[in-house]
Amino acid sequence: MQVKICGLKDHDMMQAALCAGADYVGLVFFEKSPRNVSIEQAASLADLARGRAYIVALVVDATTQELGQIVETVQPDYLQLHGNETALRADEIAGLFGIPVIKAIGVNSPGDVARADGYKTADIILFDAKADPKITQLPGGNGIAFDWHNLKGQKEQRNFMLSGGLTPENVQNAISLTGCAIVDVSSGVEISTGVKDKVLIQAFINGAKTPNKVKE
Repeated sequence: MQVKICGLKDHDMMQAALCAGADYVGLVFFEKSPRNVSIEQAASLADLARGRAYIVALVVDATTQELGQIVETVQPDYLQLHGNETALRADEIAGLFGIPVIKAIGVNSPGDVARADGYKTADIILFDAKADPKITQLPGGNGIAFDWHNLKGQKEQRNFMLSGGLTPENVQNAISLTGCAIVDVSSGVEISTGVKDKVLIQAFINGAKTPNKVKE
């Protein structure tokens, strides 16, 4: 089981995630997010993580110019498309930059899950809770879970990443129920919005990497 800690903003928490055994670390490039980092901050954090974990640059409907700046300066291992990027746009980004793409799919029903089939060039599909635009403008990191039963059968089709409302307390059950290959957490390891906690990070990673029986 692999773990992604997303929304890291400072060296202390990056180091905490790496020392705890994170396999992926996420840097957010979205100004409306409380976890947003500048390209300069991200480059410094990426240097700390390079060779120790996969570096993921999370973007939301970013322009080609914005993506080019991130790729050149930060040199991420993955580009995570967390907006309304179409399959055609995802294909274009993959071709332009030659970097593996993670495409986030917001889920509220089995029909949402089926949208993943259109993203043929995405190396990883990330299933996240679908955000309600009437409540938040943030596409992720909202601490909202969705019905994991919607992912029934997905583990036979693809290796996917699971996000949305995961915590140290529920991550084992989420893994057992969905069969996901990777879990992704942000708000679930925070003591306040955008503020990560070393103890919670360690507890989440320990929980994710410890087998558990499913609770229906």
